Amino acid sequence: MAKKIAVLVRDRRQEALRMAVGLTLADDEVNVFIMDEKLEPDEEMALNLETLGDLDCKIFSNNPENKFERMTTEEIARALPNYDVVIPY
Repeated sequence: MAKKIAVLVRDRRQEALRMAVGLTLADDEVNVFIMDEKLEPDEEMALNLETLGDLDCKIFSNNPENKFERMTTEEIARALPNYDVVIPY
């Protein structure tokens, strides 16, 4: 049975996005939450973000400067209990 996985991206952004792409290999539902700061992707991060989009992973952010779907910190906190696994990075 597929699991719902949330990846919280904070400090180790590049590693978190790379790992999120890897988690899609098991056909689990993976959603990414870019927290707090504006994300300025380098080439590798941009490729991982594109790949996540191609794989229909949802990407959210609580920072309005990011181009992803907007969720407040409170909305994210309310959504996390609905996941089987929450991975903070």
